[in-house]
Amino acid sequence: MIQQFEITLPAFPRGYHLVTSQITSQLPPLPDVGLVNIFIQHTSAALTINENADPSVRHDFETILNNLVPENRREYTHTFEGNDDMPAHVKASLIGPDITIPITRGRLNLGTWQGIYLCEFRNHGGARRLVVTVYA
Repeated sequence: MIQQFEITLPAFPRGYHLVTSQITSQLPPLPDVGLVNIFIQHTSAALTINENADPSVRHDFETILNNLVPENRREYTHTFEGNDDMPAHVKASLIGPDITIPITRGRLNLGTWQGIYLCEFRNHGGARRLVVTVYA
């Protein structure tokens, strides 16, 4: 059995935001065993799974990716939407648009220190749409 639906996350400021509870609160009852795929329908934000306890991890993610993909480079030609736009597209491609998580005993089987991050790369990205597909 396959179920699919959409979740909309509210607008977040630029940065890395734990959204595990916002997502799990909108999930239907999950099967005993299966997989869930969560796909973000945007090209300037991404999803990843990482450390959910120490907020300094989120700050360090921002620092590292800003050093890897800086703004205001002369070489960028896609600049119509602002200095953060092209770097946001590159960062989104580096992190990726989706995550897949096993379902065990009707719950997402994340590790003890794992959480789902919305990686917002735009200064004013707006609400973000997610497509959630549950495979039982």
